[in-house]
Amino acid sequence: MAEITAAMVKELREKTGAGMMDCKKALAETNGDMEAAIDWLRAKGIAKADKKSGRTAAEGLIGIASAGTRAVAVEINSETDFVARNDAFQGLVRGVAEVALSTSGSVEAIGAANYPATGKPVADTIKDAVATIGENMNLRRAALLSVEDGVVATYIHNAVTDGLGKLGVLVALKSTGNKDALNAIGKQVAMHVAATAPLAIRAEEVDPAVAERERNVFIEQSRASGKPDNIIEKMVEGRMRKFFEEVALLSQAFVINPDLTVGAAVKAAEKEVGAPIEVTGMVRLLLGEGVEKEETDFAAEVAAAVKG
Repeated sequence: MAEITAAMVKELREKTGAGMMDCKKALAETNGDMEAAIDWLRAKGIAKADKKSGRTAAEGLIGIASAGTRAVAVEINSETDFVARNDAFQGLVRGVAEVALSTSGSVEAIGAANYPATGKPVADTIKDAVATIGENMNLRRAALLSVEDGVVATYIHNAVTDGLGKLGVLVALKSTGNKDALNAIGKQVAMHVAATAPLAIRAEEVDPAVAERERNVFIEQSRASGKPDNIIEKMVEGRMRKFFEEVALLSQAFVINPDLTVGAAVKAAEKEVGAPIEVTGMVRLLLGEGVEKEETDFAAEVAAAVKG
């Protein structure tokens, strides 16, 4: 039996919003497995399904660079938001994104690529910037999308300056049609992705492990109703269909026109574009997603400093 510590209970409570005793019981029931404990709480109706499993706390910026049929998004983290507002740091993120556009888009490839302004690899340029700016920073993530014919539309939510912000989206649309019209619908879809964070473009592309996990939670919830197994099976199938509708991009209600699904909106745009449109890729980078930063009591720190 794994030891259930106060820190584990606190972490589970922060991730689910459940009470301390419920969290302690969930961890005990699952032998300290955090993810299993989250599912246990959800199955009991104690935790909400949409509660985030990790806090977003890292600072820095998402940078986007594009060239029609090709676009890239990079995430460079810093220790404080103060540095993220620094012109030198913003210039670095913008420069790295532009360099990344001519690479395969992996962090390794970008880090090894030449940064024109310094004549050094990007990785070394970032190290030098740490010494200059005085704060630790790193290239954490990157993603590149391209199409042979079409556009890769981009969107930065709440941009701090052109091409830089804390949430960046890329959407690849394959089409032989009018590129301006194609980019217009692509930008709208990218805004939708920013708002809803879909798990996949199509239902069949949802990670099987994620789908199975949801199915198991639904099974446990349905069993609590006391209904026969054949009824439970129908209930679970219905809930799974609803789940896929909610997490797959093309089946989601379009935030710009909720009367249409995203798929129907893209289909309707084909008339103006003048050719069929296929959504071939999407990327959504939220700054600090999945990174947890230690929280400190600033008032306590000041008081301690005053005391000496």
